[in-house]
Amino acid sequence: MDYAAKYSADSWLRSWKWTILEIIPPREIEKGPQLMESIFSGFAGVITTYSTFDTYIKGAFMERFSIELVGEEGKVHFYIRTMKKYRNLVESHVYSKYPDAEILEVPDYTAKFPKIIPNRDWTLWGCDFEFQNPDPIPIKTYDRFEESVTGEMIDPMATLIEVMGALGPGQHIWLQFILSPLNEKWNIDKGQKKVLEKLKGTLAESKGGILADIGDVLSNVFKGLFGPVEFKAAEKKDLGPLEFRLSPGEKEVLKATEENLGRNSFTTKMRFLFISHRERFEKPFVSAFIGAIKQFNDANFNQMKPENVSKTYASDKFLAKSRLAFRQRKIYRRYRDRDMDGKKIVLSNKELATVYHFPDMGVKSAAITRTESKLGSAPPNLPVE
Repeated sequence: MDYAAKYSADSWLRSWKWTILEIIPPREIEKGPQLMESIFSGFAGVITTYSTFDTYIKGAFMERFSIELVGEEGKVHFYIRTMKKYRNLVESHVYSKYPDAEILEVPDYTAKFPKIIPNRDWTLWGCDFEFQNPDPIPIKTYDRFEESVTGEMIDPMATLIEVMGALGPGQHIWLQFILSPLNEKWNIDKGQKKVLEKLKGTLAESKGGILADIGDVLSNVFKGLFGPVEFKAAEKKDLGPLEFRLSPGEKEVLKATEENLGRNSFTTKMRFLFISHRERFEKPFVSAFIGAIKQFNDANFNQMKPENVSKTYASDKFLAKSRLAFRQRKIYRRYRDRDMDGKKIVLSNKELATVYHFPDMGVKSAAITRTESKLGSAPPNLPVE
């Protein structure tokens, strides 16, 4: 992006007005994460098609939401950061699925911390996340978290909540998903089609590429001076029916990927920070939380892993302390600004509902603040944009 385009995009971003909503989940949630799918589908409804003038002159780009899971010294908070004009939309969708929830407008929790970390009192460890395999291949979703004997779903949020609930004074964990809705064209993009073709085993790979094609033409130049030339016809391989070419595991991955492409999807920046007073910094919390994230991984499907470029470490001793501090300041600033720079992934509404939902009544943890009693239904005249 050139300087003029970046300036226009930054100006467009600064024109947005934001609010942060804390969602206090109901005391008794009997239904699973599937309810969150509809909420995220509602977020996808803000997709706007901008004119060429707006895109290239004003720097317009797709609007964003941010869903954030925060562990604060042993307490867990669920936040949704949205543009003020979409506050009613967010509240309406949450109340429609969780009528007993409470939604509060709160100050930005990041404002309680120094503008620059690390400093004399605070330090941090952070990273962005990336996928091991191409985006359309899904991670392990909530419908695959089942107890083998009873068949009941094991809530994957329980592990994340337990790690956050173990935090002590001066220790904080922040997990952020910045979401930008994708339009339907992404689902039929050539890159996504190639992934499906590869899974089906039908991706045609040209031997030698364009250089081989040029060589084929040049080798027939002299023949063409004396008569017609017939180029070699492409060989067609009889691959047989798809049902017999794929193993049961490959069929399952293909089916899940095709279903994933049919869902509402979001370009996503996934970012994690562990912030602590220097004297309370305990690196095992980092390993424990990333280990909890790995429960969504499946070697046969897709896997989320920390991206090396963003990880706050210095790989060698040359100016290691200064380079480490630079990485820490950069990722901390990007988190506070809800910046989407750097590596991004694509998550469907089902994948998002898996990694971010309100724990069901089976998750008994004092770390979660829940509504004290059953509330009345949402107001019938709540406006929806």
